[in-house]
Amino acid sequence: MTLPIRTFGRIKSRPIKPRQGALVESLLPRIATPAGPFDPRTLAPAAGEVWVEIGFGGGEHLASQARRRPDVLILGAEPFLNGVASALRHIDERGLENVRLHAGDARDLLAALPDASLERLFVLFPDPWPKTRHHKRRLVQGAFIEEAARVLKAGAGLRFATDWADYADWALERFLRSPAFAWTAQNADDWRRPPADHSTTRYEEKRLGDCAPVWLEFERL
Repeated sequence: MTLPIRTFGRIKSRPIKPRQGALVESLLPRIATPAGPFDPRTLAPAAGEVWVEIGFGGGEHLASQARRRPDVLILGAEPFLNGVASALRHIDERGLENVRLHAGDARDLLAALPDASLERLFVLFPDPWPKTRHHKRRLVQGAFIEEAARVLKAGAGLRFATDWADYADWALERFLRSPAFAWTAQNADDWRRPPADHSTTRYEEKRLGDCAPVWLEFERL
């Protein structure tokens, strides 16, 4: 039997600051996604759309999008506890009521969602696993693309970004293989420049990759 690939890497690295630790104890239980299958519409019946951000890091982009679009329910998944704690601080400071968090593997969150339940999916700067022997650990695989296609509505958008050239090629090749997605780029600026609604994160500013960020936008057919 082949076991599913789970989260690799650190779940916690450094001690969590006292204020953020308090939010993990008090705020996270209130805004955590339910255990087991659930319909996100039941969490915010008034929301016009439901978006998911996979691997939200410190939560800067997630919080910015939630503040910009209070009419949208945004679900975020992040296995790194320090990132979850950081996101909770942003959510608390901005008084955001339209965010729900899954402190764990994003694939578990997607598996819990109904078919065609999302209008948008963000996969921003996932771990590139640059060594060839580790490529099997990359998030973007055929099974993930099939699952993304399942939960996204027709016409929904998926944004993938990376600052590793090999991962950009890897992801584009696999999405283009899928009959469920179309690449929306019309010219080079579409993948060279950040989208107008993007918010720069601390990770981007560190410039840890081997190329400038590549932005790939796909539409669910």
